[in-house]
Amino acid sequence: MNLVYADQSGSVFDHPDFIGLGRSGEMVTDILEEELIPLPEGATLVSLPDTRPVGVHAATGEMRVVPGEVNAVGALLPQGFTRLMLPGYAKADKSAVLPLFGYTAVVWKDGGFYVAAEATDDPERWNPRNCDPDELELQVNRLLTRYEDNRLYKHLSNCALEYECLTASNTFLNRWEGAVPVSFSCNAGCFGCISEQPEDSGFLAPQTRMNFKPTVEEVVQVMLEHLKTPESIISFGQGCEGEPSTQAKTIIEAIREVRRQTDIGYININTNAGLTDHIRGIVDAGLDLMRVSTISALDDHYNAYYKPRGYTLKHVEKSLRYAADKGVVTSINYLIFPGVTDREEEIEAMIEFARRTDLKLIQLRNLNIDPESYLQLIPPARGERYGMKQMLDIFREELPDVVLGSYTHVPGELLDKRNKHLQR
Repeated sequence: MNLVYADQSGSVFDHPDFIGLGRSGEMVTDILEEELIPLPEGATLVSLPDTRPVGVHAATGEMRVVPGEVNAVGALLPQGFTRLMLPGYAKADKSAVLPLFGYTAVVWKDGGFYVAAEATDDPERWNPRNCDPDELELQVNRLLTRYEDNRLYKHLSNCALEYECLTASNTFLNRWEGAVPVSFSCNAGCFGCISEQPEDSGFLAPQTRMNFKPTVEEVVQVMLEHLKTPESIISFGQGCEGEPSTQAKTIIEAIREVRRQTDIGYININTNAGLTDHIRGIVDAGLDLMRVSTISALDDHYNAYYKPRGYTLKHVEKSLRYAADKGVVTSINYLIFPGVTDREEEIEAMIEFARRTDLKLIQLRNLNIDPESYLQLIPPARGERYGMKQMLDIFREELPDVVLGSYTHVPGELLDKRNKHLQR
């Protein structure tokens, strides 16, 4: 498996003299054959700026930095694929910070690119080729004309057309999971937040956070327009906003009005679930699905990343438990990172957390972050490191009633996935 690198123009090559390696946390290591799959459709190869690829010299067996003015290469995976290893690299400039993406190890093998990853969900719905740009622009213009005074549609049109956000695009295409952002404020200070960064963070936020408070009428219009088929999902809590539950009053009134008019489709919230009282009100208003973002079930790791303001991981757990007890289909948006998520203590804590909260689904999401910055932030490992592939196997064995996936599913789809999951 040949190492893959990029020259200074960004062109990608395989190196005949070097065997490709990957990284698990801070450790550069071998990639096993069983950890590799062909580069998925929709994946992108990117050059990692200010890095040098690290590989094994085929003739000597020595691990070393590849000579010359070349950069390491990583793959950005589409939804539905979980990375197992980071690219093998060393930073040429230790002060440089990589852009906020989830880089995956890639090698050249048997005449094609392979990545260290596993398919954990069906990627078809979230494949960018299923979003025709001409049709999208047509539908954006249709809804902007129909709801010319609705600021939410104007905001979402930028997300769909400029950021190419598939959830925002779905809102205009009236299919699957659509977006209804409501909040410009947040009760957490997530490290590497994609919509808002302190000036001294060293990160550049790739999205612009919404800067207005939508009215209940604006929210209801978006929700009713989208909830027209039994499998449709409308979701509060997007990457372009803060924490949606900070606008609980608006959400509660909107849900009640929408459910007064229709019982079609599903209402979802993507949330940090720290505002337990607010979450209870939203659940009681008629919420169907809830996805809670977390990076760990350990307090010190969770607090280091989320920097929660006025809540703790215990509040998150109480919110999940309350929602599950009320019949809401609950899941976590689990931000994963090879060499950290697969630590012994992390695995044990997450298994117990899932059991206590009666989770139905773990949505595995590749953490978009500069690896060095993240590793310096969080607590050091306390136990064995199992590797991502073995971690997934442990979850499947220890949590047979919890589905592993990559995005939100409606109950019928989730049941189908669980049946397939149990038959494995």
